[in-house]
Amino acid sequence: MSPGVRASPPDGGWGWIIVFCCFMVTVCTRAVTRCFSIFFVEFQVHFGADYSATSWIHSLVDCTTMLCAPLGSLLMNRWSCRAAVMLGGVLASCGLLISSFSRSLELLYFSMGVLTGLGFALCYTPAIAQVGYYFRRRKALAYGVAMSGSGIGTFVLAPAVQLLIELYSWRGALLVLSAIVANLCVCGALLRPITLQEEMAEGAEQCDEKQRCDISLQDAELAIKPFQESKDALLSADKSLPPSTLSLNRKWCFSSWFLSSKEYQFLLLPDFLGLALSFLFLASGCSLPFVYLVPYALSAGVSHQHAAFLMSILGVIDIMGNVTFGWLTDRRCLKPHRLSCYVFSVGMEGLCCLFIPLLRSFSLLVPFAVLYGYFDGAYVALIPVVTSDVVGAPYLSSALGVVYFLHAIPYLVSPPIGGWLVDITGSYTATFFLSGAALLASAVVLSTVAGIRRCHLTISKHKPLPLSPADQSGCFSVFSKQPADQSVTA
Repeated sequence: MSPGVRASPPDGGWGWIIVFCCFMVTVCTRAVTRCFSIFFVEFQVHFGADYSATSWIHSLVDCTTMLCAPLGSLLMNRWSCRAAVMLGGVLASCGLLISSFSRSLELLYFSMGVLTGLGFALCYTPAIAQVGYYFRRRKALAYGVAMSGSGIGTFVLAPAVQLLIELYSWRGALLVLSAIVANLCVCGALLRPITLQEEMAEGAEQCDEKQRCDISLQDAELAIKPFQESKDALLSADKSLPPSTLSLNRKWCFSSWFLSSKEYQFLLLPDFLGLALSFLFLASGCSLPFVYLVPYALSAGVSHQHAAFLMSILGVIDIMGNVTFGWLTDRRCLKPHRLSCYVFSVGMEGLCCLFIPLLRSFSLLVPFAVLYGYFDGAYVALIPVVTSDVVGAPYLSSALGVVYFLHAIPYLVSPPIGGWLVDITGSYTATFFLSGAALLASAVVLSTVAGIRRCHLTISKHKPLPLSPADQSGCFSVFSKQPADQSVTA
C-alpha cells in the first residue's frame, strides 16, 4: 500500500511490520532508559555525587522524553512518522555518544538527559500512534506485542550493560548503547504511513462493534458547539466594538479556535481530563522503582550481578504482562472492561511498592520483581488502548502526545525527591512509600471518574429528552457564556 492511500485499518499485513518497528523503538528507548539505573552507582563513585544529584540524569531523560512528546506528534502530523523517528534516532545516538566522553555530571545532564531524551521523544509517540492506525479489532494485542519491547529489552540489556561496564567501564558501555540506539533510524524507514478512510467516523464505528464507548464524538461536538456559536457572534459584532474590546475578543477567538481545532477537540472531553489527572499521579510513582531497585538491592547486601538480574526478571515478566493483558482485553468478555483492567493493574503496582521495604534479600526481591514487572507491562500496554477508547482513533496521535507530555514534570521531580528522601532518612522506605501512594491515588482517581461517568449515563437513559449542549459541555459552558454575553451587550 503506497503512502497517502486512504484505507480502513488492515488489522494485519504490513501492520505487523509496524508492530515490529514499534517493538524495536520501545527496546531502544524505554528499555535503554530503564538500564540507566545500572549506571547509577558508577556515576556516584566516579563523580562523587549524592543520590539526589545523580538521580537528575534519569529524571531528565524521562522528563525530556515526555515533555517533548507533543513535538513528536506535531512532526508526525506535519511531516511524516518516518521523518520524526529517523531524526529522533540520530539525536538519541549522538546524545549517548557525547555522554561516553563526559567529564562532569552537568554535561551528562545535557547529553544523556536532554539530547538523548529529545531523540527518544521524537521516536516514541509517532511509533506508538502508527500501530493504532493499522489495527482496530486486534488493537490491544498489537499494542501488547509492540510494548513488550521494553520488557524484552530490559531482560537482555540489563545483564549485557552490567557486563559491558565490567569489561569496558561505563564509558565503553555508553558507546555500545549509542550504536544500538542508532537502529532507530532503520525502524523509522520501515514505518509506512497510512491515511484512514472516513476518519471522523472511526469513533462511531468503534461504538457499533458492541464496545462500551464512554466518550463519543458527539460529546466533543456538543462541547465545542458553544465555542463556535460564541465565536460567530463575536465575528459578526467586530465592526461595532471599540478597539480595546475588539483586541480582547480576537484573543479569545484565537484561543477558542485552538481548542476547537480538529487535532485537539479531545481536550474538551471531561473524561479525558479525568484520565489526564490520573496520569499525573501515575507518572509520579511508576519511575521510582526502576531508578532505586538496583541501589536498594545493593544496600540490602545483594551482589551487583544479582541486582542487575532483578532488572532482567522485571523485564521478562513485563513481557508477559504486555502480551497476556493485550490478548485478554481483546476478548469479547473483557473488551468492555479495559478501563477496569487498567485500574486494577495500576492499583496492584502501588501495593507492591508498599511492601518492598520488608524485602531485604535477593530471594524476597524476586517475587517483587515478578509482580511489579507483570502489572507494569499490563498498564503500559493499555495506556494507548484506553486513550484511544476515550478520544477515538482520529485523535490518537495528538492525544498520546498530550498523555506523555503529562508524564514530564512528575518524571523530572520524582526521582530527585526520592533521592532526597534517601539522603535525609538514610533508607529507601519513604521513597517506595511515595511511589506506592502515588500509584494508588492514580487508580482511585480514575475509578472515581469512571463511576461518575457511569452514573451520569444511567441517569441520562431515564430522561425523556436529550441534554442540551450547555448541559453536555459541563464546566466548559462557563467559559463560552461570558464572551457571548459581552458581544450581545456591546
